[in-house]
Amino acid sequence: MSTTLTYYGHACFSLKDGSHNLLFDPFLTGNPQASMPASDIHADYVLLTHGHSDHLGDAIPIARRCDATIIASFELAKYCEKRGAKVHDMGIGGAYKF
Repeated sequence: MSTTLTYYGHACFSLKDGSHNLLFDPFLTGNPQASMPASDIHADYVLLTHGHSDHLGDAIPIARRCDATIIASFELAKYCEKRGAKVHDMGIGGAYKF
């Protein structure tokens, strides 16, 4: 099984392994470096490093459209959950099995 890493600009990239598509920090809309629009991105999981707009970006709309789970720190996960996204919150040293 192969794994593909795709860079979309700024801090956004995806990691696909044939079973899962992980999307990291999807700041695409309004990003002049973005290589494609958020509407063309598919994800099973959206991982957020922190809540600055240039990392959170399109996470919630992508997660809602794709029925993806957002994985983020507790506070950021709750922020996303209140806006209609499925979430899994993480603490320092926490783990998530995909």
